[in-house]
Amino acid sequence: MRDVVTTSAVFFSYALLAVFAQNAVFTRALGVSRLVQLVGDDRTSSWLFGMQLCITQMLVTPFAWYAGSRITPLANRAQLRPLVYIASIAVVCVLEHAVLWLAKGLPHRSALLRIVPLAGLNSCVLGTVLVERTQSFTLGQSLGFGLGSGLGYVLAVLLVTEARHRLRSKAIPEAFRGLPITLVYIGVLALAIYGFTGHSVIL
Repeated sequence: MRDVVTTSAVFFSYALLAVFAQNAVFTRALGVSRLVQLVGDDRTSSWLFGMQLCITQMLVTPFAWYAGSRITPLANRAQLRPLVYIASIAVVCVLEHAVLWLAKGLPHRSALLRIVPLAGLNSCVLGTVLVERTQSFTLGQSLGFGLGSGLGYVLAVLLVTEARHRLRSKAIPEAFRGLPITLVYIGVLALAIYGFTGHSVIL
């Protein structure tokens, strides 16, 4: 029983670490393309995108952890690591696509089928497994960090999406409206989040 409690505590502590102190968007600057879901895309629901990203993160983590442990003894592991992790992500995406294709009556099935490659190709997924391996996390720590990274990503997407609605004020100079003011907002928010990591910010 004590081992279960300890494992659960480690899992949730690493999940919280990934949600806030190591938020993938704000501490690693993943860009603003459609693959990152930080720019306007009326075709894609932020909630569906976030859910699919969390599921992909959680499924990729054990694959990547096992594959990473298998190549650890190799001399060229640093060169192989990204390729092995990309292969793990590809396997998970194919499995997700097959399950969704077979689940004919699933709500939002067509939207999820379109989101699967967006979530799989997202730099957050590859970045998270690389962090987990370079930090030598255990499987439990990796699972917690993977879940937290997905949830932190959703939090970041929702914060930016909500801000885009509020940043349409006429008080903002016309030259800054749209993407420029969104990037300024992300930068300021990133500085605040980055402060949780314990690094000093030089302005």
